[in-house]
Amino acid sequence: MHAASSREALEGARVELEAALRGSDAPATTGVTVGTELLSVSATVSDDRALRTALGDSATAPDLRAGIAERVLTGKVHDLTRQTVASAAARHWSTDADLVAGLASLGREALLLSAKDSGELDTVEDELFRLSRVVKDNTELEQALCDPARSASDRAGLLASLIAGKVNPVTERLAVQAITTDTDNAPGDVIDSLSGLAAAANGRKVAYVSSATELSAQQRTELAGKLSAIYDSPVTLHIDIDSELLGGVVVRVGDERIDGSIAGRLAALRRSLR
Repeated sequence: MHAASSREALEGARVELEAALRGSDAPATTGVTVGTELLSVSATVSDDRALRTALGDSATAPDLRAGIAERVLTGKVHDLTRQTVASAAARHWSTDADLVAGLASLGREALLLSAKDSGELDTVEDELFRLSRVVKDNTELEQALCDPARSASDRAGLLASLIAGKVNPVTERLAVQAITTDTDNAPGDVIDSLSGLAAAANGRKVAYVSSATELSAQQRTELAGKLSAIYDSPVTLHIDIDSELLGGVVVRVGDERIDGSIAGRLAALRRSLR
C-alpha cells in the first residue's frame, strides 16, 4: 500500500476505529470481536470480486459504497465492525486491493489494542516472536505453511492445531490469518513482522540483531540500552545467530543498518584496498 490516497484512507480509518474502541464499554472484549470480524471481512471481500469492486471502486459515490457495506453486513457482525467497513469503503483507495489490505490492517490493530487494554500486549509480542523462530527453524513446517498445493483453510488448520490453547487467543488469530493471506513472504517472516507491529503498538522500536554467537543477558541489556538512547525510544531485540559473521553483531532498525561484525569490517577493508 504505497499510494498517498490509500495511506490517508487507512490513517483516517485507523484514527476513527481507535477512538470508537476507546469509547466502548469494554475496549478489550470489543477489540477482539471487531478485530476478528474485520480480518474475516477482509478475506471475504478479497475472495469476492464483485463485492471487492463494489466497495473499492472510487468511480462510485462514497455514500453508495458505504451503503453497500451496510446492507451486506447489517445483522451479521458487531455494529462497530459494520461501521468501520462502511467508513473505510467510503474513503478513497488507490485500488480495491488496498481496501482489502486496509481492512486486514485495521483488524490487526483492533486485536493489538485489545491485548494492550487487557495488559497482554507484551505476552502477544513475545509469543509472536518465539513462534516466528519456531517456524523458521523447522523447514518442513515452514514449507507446509506456504505450500500452494494446500488450501488456505488447510494451512490455517495446521498452524492452529499446533498453537491453539498454548498461546494468547490474539496471538493465534493474528498468526493464523497472516500466514493464509500473505503468500508473498515466508511464514516465519510474516509472523515476525506481526511481532514488530505488536512492539510498535506498545510504543517500542524493533532491532533485528544478527550475532555470531549467543548474547548473554547482560549483553542484551547493554545493547538494548544503547539502541534506546540512539533512537530515543524503548527497543525490543529480535536476535538471530549467524556464525558467518565471525564475530560481533549486525543491527537493523527500520531502514538503518549498523554493521559491527568482523565479517563486515573485513569487507570494508577489502573495499578500501581496491
